[in-house]
Amino acid sequence: MTDAATVNPVHDFIAKTLAEHPVVLFMKGVPEQPRCGFSALVVQILDHLGVDFVGVDVLQDDDLREGIKSFTDWPTIPQLYVKGEFVGGADIVREMFSTGELKPLLQEQGVLAA
Repeated sequence: MTDAATVNPVHDFIAKTLAEHPVVLFMKGVPEQPRCGFSALVVQILDHLGVDFVGVDVLQDDDLREGIKSFTDWPTIPQLYVKGEFVGGADIVREMFSTGELKPLLQEQGVLAA
């Protein structure tokens, strides 16, 4: 890890947010008002499953919007994290939901009642 990466305030904010909340969705807009279809899709899936999550609006801050992409080396938003681990973006979450993989993962992580 380079010195620049260790003092990146955006990455520090992301890490702190992930440490404080079991399920975090970095998204465009807020859960009550998503501002892109992909973010809306992931919010709908999490709401459908009854997952308690925190939405972080990346549109509020350009540094955050770029920082979340470099944090995981993942080019798109939304990004879902469970217990600090990157789960995926909209396509991955949708696929995991449709194949039945998402619910057991959330249950194993203790963020969704069995």
